Amino acid sequence: MEDIKIIKVDETSSTNVLMREYSGEEGRLMTVGVAAFQSAGRGQGENKWESERGKNLTFSIKVYPVALPVMRQYVMLEAESLAIRDALAGYVDDITIKWPNDIYWCDKKISGTLSECTISGSHVGSCILGTGINLNQREFVSDAPNPVSLSQILGRDIDADEVLGVLLRRFEVYLGMVNEGRYDEVASLYSAALYRRSGRHAYKDAGGDFMAELECIEPDGHLVLRRDDGSLSRYAFKEVKYVL
Repeated sequence: MEDIKIIKVDETSSTNVLMREYSGEEGRLMTVGVAAFQSAGRGQGENKWESERGKNLTFSIKVYPVALPVMRQYVMLEAESLAIRDALAGYVDDITIKWPNDIYWCDKKISGTLSECTISGSHVGSCILGTGINLNQREFVSDAPNPVSLSQILGRDIDADEVLGVLLRRFEVYLGMVNEGRYDEVASLYSAALYRRSGRHAYKDAGGDFMAELECIEPDGHLVLRRDDGSLSRYAFKEVKYVL
C-alpha cells in the first residue's frame, strides 16, 4: 500500500477535522488519519459517536476521486461501506449495511461513516470518509439504542491495525471501480449487502408507522420503499426511521 499515507495521532477533535486541515497529496491514492481518541467525534446530524479511548478504530480517509460527477458522490459512501463490511465479515457472519451509513451485525450497530465532499465545478474535488468501528469496547454508556463491538461478539480483543489494513485494501478495490466510472457496479454491490434487503419490515416517517419493503437506493442516495398498497415512498436521510 505504498500509495497510502497513514497519519496516527493520540487525540484529535475528530479525524475528519484532521483530514480537512491536512492538505494531502493529490497524487497519492489516499491519506488516512487515525486517532486513538476523538474528543468531538460525531455521527450523522447532531448525533455523537461514543468511543472509549484506545479501544476502537476511528479514522478518516481523504481521497481525490477521478472525474466523479457531483450527482454520483453517494458512491463514495457506498464504496467505504462495502470496504467496512468486507473487513468485518472476515471475523463474523451477518454483517450488513444499514442505509445510509451504518454497518450492522444482526440488529446492532457496529460502525458508522460520515462523508464530506468538496465540489470543483460539476465534479467532486476531494472526499473525506470518517469512520468509527466498535472493536474492543466492552461497555457502552451513552443512550445509543443498539451498539455492539466486535470484541463483544467474539469474546476476545481484535488487532485494530489488522482490521484497518484489510479495510484499506478493500477500499482500494472499490475506489478503483469508482475511478473507472463503474458507479452502477458499486451501487449494485451496496444494494445486495443492505440490511433488510428483502421482506416486509416496520418503518416510521412523519405520518407514523408503516410496513414496507426496500425497493431501491437511488444514485443520489435516496431510499425508496414500497408500501403494502404498492405505492412508493422516497426518503432522504432522517426522513424515515427503521423500527427495530
